Amino acid sequence: MAFRFEGLEIWQKAREFSLRINTVTATFPPKEKYALADQMNRASNAPALLIAEGSGLDTNALFSHRLGLAIGEICEVAAAALMSMDRGYITLEKKNEI
Repeated sequence: MAFRFEGLEIWQKAREFSLRINTVTATFPPKEKYALADQMNRASNAPALLIAEGSGLDTNALFSHRLGLAIGEICEVAAAALMSMDRGYITLEKKNEI
């Protein structure tokens, strides 16, 4: 049986976003493995997980709350992308892609 979230386009996009960020952070220097890269990976995983969690809750209000949290996690990745660019780990083009 498929879960409700599996049919949501936003969940599919969140999965793609997570994969893209994980691919980018794989190129970071080893010293960032448990620092900025890890933070970006966890924050990029969170939207898909929050959407899935919210889709299984009883009310639209609870689901909406999880969607709001997911947006916050995406903002965290955007901020980390800026920091990554500042440190020379990614280009401006890659930051804009993120």
